[in-house]
Parts: sequence; C-alpha cells; structure tokens
Amino acid sequence: MASEHSILGLVGIDEDSERIYRFVLREGAGSAVSVAHATNLAEDECARRLDGLRAAGLLARQAGGDGEYTPVDPRFSLRLLTDRHSDELARIRAQVPDLAAQFDRGRSGIDAAPQTRLLGDPAEIAGWFVRIQHQAGHEFMAFDRPPYISAASNPLEPVVLDRGVDWRAVYSAESFESDDAWQEVSVLAARGEQARVIADLPIKLAIADRSVALISLTLENGTSDSLVTESPPLVRVLCELFESYWERAIPIPSDRSALDSVPPSGAVRSRPHRQATADERAMLVLIGAGLTDEAIARQLGISSRTLRRRTQDLMVELRASNRFQVGAEAARRGWV
Repeated sequence: MASEHSILGLVGIDEDSERIYRFVLREGAGSAVSVAHATNLAEDECARRLDGLRAAGLLARQAGGDGEYTPVDPRFSLRLLTDRHSDELARIRAQVPDLAAQFDRGRSGIDAAPQTRLLGDPAEIAGWFVRIQHQAGHEFMAFDRPPYISAASNPLEPVVLDRGVDWRAVYSAESFESDDAWQEVSVLAARGEQARVIADLPIKLAIADRSVALISLTLENGTSDSLVTESPPLVRVLCELFESYWERAIPIPSDRSALDSVPPSGAVRSRPHRQATADERAMLVLIGAGLTDEAIARQLGISSRTLRRRTQDLMVELRASNRFQVGAEAARRGWV
C-alpha cells in the first residue's frame, strides 16, 4: 500500500520502487521472488525495479548469481543521489537568464503587452522618476510623502513646468516635517504647480500623461521597492486614486507676495470679509492638513507661542470655538 512517508519521488523514484527499496532496506537483502511476495507485484516487475534501484546507486547486487540485492548505506547513496539532482537543478537555474532574454525578445514585438517592472535599487527608482518627468508631455500627477530616496527638492520640476506641463501634486502632512518645505512648495506653486495637502497618503506616486506610473510598494525607512507600469488598467486605477485624494485635499495658495502684518493678540478686524494674508492662508492650510503646531511654526519661521497666538486671533475674528470651525469659516470666505 502507498506510504504517507513516500519522499523519494522528489529524486525520480516512483512509489512502487520506493516500497521495494524500503523492504530491502528493512530486511537487509531481497530478491525478485521475496519482493514480489511482500509487495504483491509481478516477479518480472520487481526484477526490473530492483535493477533500476541498483542503477540509481541505492542497491547493490550480491555476487554469486542468486539474485539477491543488498542496500547501500543511505547516508552515502541518498546523499549522492540528491547531490546529482541538485547539480541538474543548478544547470537549469543557470539557463534561466538566457531563457528569460529569449522570452523578452519574443514579446518585444507584441504591442498589446506593456511592461510592468519591479524596482528595488534606489538609484534605479530615482532614475525612473527623472525619466517619467522627462516623458511628461502635457500632464504630471504626484503623491509626495516620506520616506525619500533622493533629495526632497526637485530641480527638474521647474524645467517641466516651463514646458507647459500641467503639474498637480498632493502632499501629505509629513512632507512638511523638514525645514523650508513650505517655502519650497510655495515657490513651485508660484511657478505653476497646482499643489494640495492632505493629512496622509497611502503611497508615493508619479504619473506622466496617464500612460506610465511609478508607485511605491513600501513606506518603511530603509526599503525602496517600487513598481513602474505602462499597463492601461493599472494606470487608470492609479489615476482614479489620485483624483480621489485631489478632491479631498486642501489647496495650497500660489500667491507668495509680501506678507501682511498680523494684528496683535486679541485685536479683531472690523472690516468684514477681508482678504487673508499669505501667512494666514499658509497657517490655515497646514492646520487643516493636521500638522502639529511645532511643524507649522517651523514652516512659517515663527515660534510655537506666536503661532498659537495668531491662531487664537483668527478664532476670535472668525467667531470660531475650535479649529474645525476656523477651517469651515475660512473656506466660506474663500481664504482656502
């Protein structure tokens, strides 16, 4: 009967041959007659299988012509057998690159088979980000959030904007944890980037012309696995994801003209529905995105104490009792 411990099939020994091998191993010796009696297999079939086990190096034939087979110590015979198969598998593995190259060449002429590639090398990922920006002819969409694998500033973006590319970027609150991040984004916004901010983003993303996308597969520091794809269904889904977050994000003002002065603590402006200052718009956007007071103060170049005072002034002016109401009233007045 079949054994639940049958494992020699992994090295090319079928179940019946393994039963015969185990019988001879237990008995210390066996002939075609004794094996046939123990296994209910035909005698000539047993003789054939015994010879096969001998050819595999698992059994030895006794001298004297009495048809007896004895087992070879499995500590050596099975090790040699498995090593032999390991060598064969290694030869197959060695052929994988060549076979893969033939596969790629065979598919290179198929128009309906866009590439999707897994990237793991940070330098390769950074190179693809630059390549996608160069490739953008009319539209570029991006999710910006840490961790970064290259410098946070992007010297190529102004060049792309100058070509007339419609550039939209959604930033996470974490994007503004570094010093001067707000100033850098504001400069880009002044040059034509349409920028928005939201509390959190699930991935890092760059899409050019709705035809090629670079997407992060991990958000852990020290890892950088990403995917670049030209697959229309996948790119379409990523575009829909971008639009969903774009609709919910808070616009970042593009006007960075000279900052107006902020009234002293407790003062309330009497003129209704005035225009917000640039700093007030920045403050409202960053508050709405969920940044801490310390992070907002750092971006505006003021102390946390000054920020809290200015926030309190806005709450008084807008007749708001909490930050949510401040944001709602500011949106109603068109400040953000």
